[in-house]
Amino acid sequence: MNHMATEPLFDLLSYARNGPGRRARLSPAEIQQIARTVNRTPEVMVKLLSKGATTLKAVRKHLDYISRKGDLDIETDDGRTVSGDDLADELIEDWDLDLDDHRRRSDLTARGSKEPPRLVHKVIFSMPAGTPPAKVLGAVRNFCREEFALKHRYVMALHTDEPHPHVHVVLKAISEQGQRLNIRKATLREWRSEFARHLREFGVPANATDRFIRGETNPQKLDGIFRAMRDPNRISTHVRARVKAVAGKLLRGGLPDEPGKGKLVKTRREVENAWLEVGRVLRRAGHHESADKVGKFIGLMAPPLTENQQIAAELQGCKRGKAGEEVATNRPRTLMR
Repeated sequence: MNHMATEPLFDLLSYARNGPGRRARLSPAEIQQIARTVNRTPEVMVKLLSKGATTLKAVRKHLDYISRKGDLDIETDDGRTVSGDDLADELIEDWDLDLDDHRRRSDLTARGSKEPPRLVHKVIFSMPAGTPPAKVLGAVRNFCREEFALKHRYVMALHTDEPHPHVHVVLKAISEQGQRLNIRKATLREWRSEFARHLREFGVPANATDRFIRGETNPQKLDGIFRAMRDPNRISTHVRARVKAVAGKLLRGGLPDEPGKGKLVKTRREVENAWLEVGRVLRRAGHHESADKVGKFIGLMAPPLTENQQIAAELQGCKRGKAGEEVATNRPRTLMR
């Protein structure tokens, strides 16, 4: 049985609604997730890489990357461990990706489309530093077995060269039954929940909640920016440029009003109201300690700031160099952590 079909994801905002649809009670699973959230249990990350999945050359390059050109063991969907210089070519042949590519090109010509569909999906499952890598791999293995076995071909590789252990999964976009897998935001949200569940079964504290529910407003980044921000030995040119731009505005009198600020404030107000109602529901059910923790959780939420406002707060909190230029040049590495 698919676990995702039997245990709905926690919908915080449903507790702030008025009228007949308003929630008045919490299930045991929801109470457990609330406890994990307010106790700041480590959050899982599941990220879909958007580039390099539409050509055989790009797929081969990514397989070489996750296998370190054959030096690193790759685990297949049938439980085998494989490696070697010819690994990428062998997988492309085994998965019939060359045939998929030929059919896809024929369809593109017939439809006159310019956007080729993906041959594979590239997904990263990650946990914070300190999580046992073997348990991360085990959780991803069990997740993939439940979700994709006998449907989509896949391989996975554990990487431990960065502080946060993470597993790369390459998933064939066309199933064995000829159905294409389309991954949407809701899909990733469900995958995060399942990944966290599998980690907990290994005894690893793990949670999966949306960022806005936790009161976080850090914006999403593109893949290249994200990798640079996670690597302490690299400086993101994107972040450097943003820091310099904000420093210049501060020197000229301050940040102008931003269109997205109003939406951030409105969302935060809705989130706080929903958490307040959850606290009241918990208290009515006799969970007084949990209700108290919800109150403290709300009080410790950082203020809703745009990315520019967050950068400005960092800059204003450090010692200034030459008219802010030195700060703007050297601060990005700190901001990226």
